[in-house]
Amino acid sequence: MDKYGLIGYPLGHSFSKSYFTDKFSSESINAEYVNFELPSIEDFPVIVNSYKTLKGLNVTIPYKEKVLPYLDNISKEAREIGAVNVIRVEHKGNGVRLHGYNSDVIGFADSIEPLLKPHHKKALILGTGGSSKAIHYALTKKLGLEVIFVSRYQRPGTVTYQDLDAAAIREYEVIVNCTPVGMYPNTEEAPNIPYDALTEENLLFDLIYNPDPTLFLRRGAEHGSQTKSGLEMLILQAMASWRFWNE
Repeated sequence: MDKYGLIGYPLGHSFSKSYFTDKFSSESINAEYVNFELPSIEDFPVIVNSYKTLKGLNVTIPYKEKVLPYLDNISKEAREIGAVNVIRVEHKGNGVRLHGYNSDVIGFADSIEPLLKPHHKKALILGTGGSSKAIHYALTKKLGLEVIFVSRYQRPGTVTYQDLDAAAIREYEVIVNCTPVGMYPNTEEAPNIPYDALTEENLLFDLIYNPDPTLFLRRGAEHGSQTKSGLEMLILQAMASWRFWNE
């Protein structure tokens, strides 16, 4: 039986496991999807070498960047982003070759593009982790927006949440939450932005899908802003993962 899986830590509920388990069942695919909760990225080779029928992996927090040194090949797009969330596993003789890709770009770009209006020229990316790098790539390279990262800390190339004011919200009308703030079970938390400055011109996108909507999106909707959760993005990512694994 072919095996696929997800590496990360901690994992908890996994959309990927649910999605692929349903896919394998409905399409009569003789495969299994397993959650591999790794306390350390140093455990990664053990997973790869222990399962001879392993065909592919998804990668989530905190290993989208840490897994890079373990890969034999990385797609041009994933290399530019600096993060991988899909790995194709090839067994050749007694050896294994690992190929890295990034489906976050595909899922996000295809999900947000239909919502973008002509006046959406600039975007704020909340967070600076592995997912935010893919979102930056999608917004700038694929969708042509000007982007600024927002961080809790002072660091080069970013602004802090304290720097955000009403003028920034009006100028950067697309706001994408790439942080875990507001994710279940902390559902009454939201990124610290000036929500009162939001209008119907703003578009808020949250990579979080549980809950749906998050408090971030609910507060945006209260001010007439267009909103979208990360659920469709996840589905599109999963579809892209399957293509990468079986290309």
